This record gives sequence, structure tokens and C-alpha cells, in this order.
Amino acid sequence: MVGSTDLEPLKRLSGTVPGTEISPIVPLQGVERMPTFFGIGRPRMVEARWNGVRIAHSDDTVVVEDNHYFPEHSIDAALLRPSDTTTICPWKGTAHYYSLHVAGADNPDAAWYYPDPKPEAEAIRGRIAFWKGVAVG
Repeated sequence: MVGSTDLEPLKRLSGTVPGTEISPIVPLQGVERMPTFFGIGRPRMVEARWNGVRIAHSDDTVVVEDNHYFPEHSIDAALLRPSDTTTICPWKGTAHYYSLHVAGADNPDAAWYYPDPKPEAEAIRGRIAFWKGVAVG
């Protein structure tokens, strides 16, 4: 995370042109929302790709423990298959999983979500994260 002193040059420029206000990452109990703008008014698009196919893309991800949680509407739901797998996180709650089915290949339990997160993790409700070889960036 960029320290406040690192933002001083941008702060001086912020707002000199409409739409260039700085929107920094603001931590919320271990949760960071990706900034919509980076001092120049351009959104930062984040993608998730596996097996050569884009699974998700959004400029509105929430980062928790270095994982990007994508809004459900930004994900190609045709590539997801429900899984019976669940795991428990002490501060986020019970995670449920999807397997990916992309270009004829399967990646079991490669996506997870919290349908009923604990209050500390409410920011990830309705969002899905990826792992197991899914490239996010």
C-alpha cells in the first residue's frame, strides 16, 4: 500500500482537472476495495483467466488477504459448476466453492465465495475469488 507521503505529488494535482480526484485504497478490517481511479481518472480493470479464457473482469474488486473478490455479475457463470466443498474461515465464515469448466477442462474448487459472511467480511458478500492456477491481475 502506498504511504500517505508517497501521494503528496498526486494530492497537489488532484482535482486540478475534473475527474482526477485521488481515490486511495482504504483498509476496512482486513478488507481493501480496489480504487476506482488512480489520480488520472482511469478505472483499473482486473481479470481472472484460466486455460486461455477470461473468466471474470471488473474495475470493482475487493481485495482480502491478497485475493481479488469479483462481483458476481462480472463472472462468466457458464464456466462455473457448483461444488459440495465448504471450508470455514474464523473471521469470514463458511466458504462455498465452484469448479471451473473451461474449454473442455475442469479445475475443481477453483473459485470460492461466502454466501453469508460474518460482519467483519460483509464487503465480500456477492463476490467470488479464484485460486488453483487461475491468473488474476
